[in-house]
Amino acid sequence: MHMDQHIMESQLTKLITDSNRYLKCYHHYLKYSTNQQTMQEFTNNLLPDMMTKTVNGKSNLNVIGVGSGSGELDLQMFSALHRKYPEMTVDNEVIEPNPQQLRCYRDLVSQTQGLDYIRFNWNKMTAEEFEEQWKEKKRTDKADLIHMFQVLYYVKDLGATISFFQSLLNKNGQLLITLSAGNIGVVKMRNAYKNQLGTTEVNRSTGDIRRFLDSKGVSYQSYDLPTQIDITKCFIEGDKEGEMMIDFLTQVLDFSKTASPELKAGVMEFLRCPEFSVESNGKVLMNANYELIVLEQLP
Repeated sequence: MHMDQHIMESQLTKLITDSNRYLKCYHHYLKYSTNQQTMQEFTNNLLPDMMTKTVNGKSNLNVIGVGSGSGELDLQMFSALHRKYPEMTVDNEVIEPNPQQLRCYRDLVSQTQGLDYIRFNWNKMTAEEFEEQWKEKKRTDKADLIHMFQVLYYVKDLGATISFFQSLLNKNGQLLITLSAGNIGVVKMRNAYKNQLGTTEVNRSTGDIRRFLDSKGVSYQSYDLPTQIDITKCFIEGDKEGEMMIDFLTQVLDFSKTASPELKAGVMEFLRCPEFSVESNGKVLMNANYELIVLEQLP
């Protein structure tokens, strides 16, 4: 029995293999999460002050956005910085492998007024491809701000990628990384069922980044970004939005249709566990906190 079940689970398809479905599931995850409000508060309230030292005395800011997606967060950041530093121009290097997301970003830019202080350079590629190309071209320019929001789940070598982008920082430049906090339900759930779900590589958290940085003796600052997700619909049998959210949380394509009853029951029980979720007014709200890690130029 165990043997059959193991074979069955190993045939689960990873969500990332279907990029259209992945994006749909991600958008449903965002729709029911406070992630966007949290990041908006960060860009409006924390970021402009964090950048004071970086911006000091500069008329132009070199920015690299790694995995910028459809660009909403990038433009929010630029608008917050522009309010505080209206004279400054920006060179923005966008790195995004998904053509659909990149198209949405370009459309957003063409529909948004008042962006003439930003020059965009579009790179349809992964972080690793960008690194390869950078080294091939022997580029020596430096960046003042590099951000990697929710992207380090997918790179092959976490430490090497962080080290490369940190090496591109200018004096007083900053590298901002956000990733799931290590103690949240979805990280623990993916860990508990990693063999069945095959989520080893997407299950990274800021704990992994801290371990890497500590092992290298690299100093960093960290900030908590409290976030919740309303997972009520995940417990409604046959609810389409709920199914998409479960796909995103488990990172499995059509999890509700393809996982064994045992695995489904285990995952659902985990998501509802009082250690990670609160139930109030008929809703199940799960802790989905992120953490921001800030690195500066290596001495």
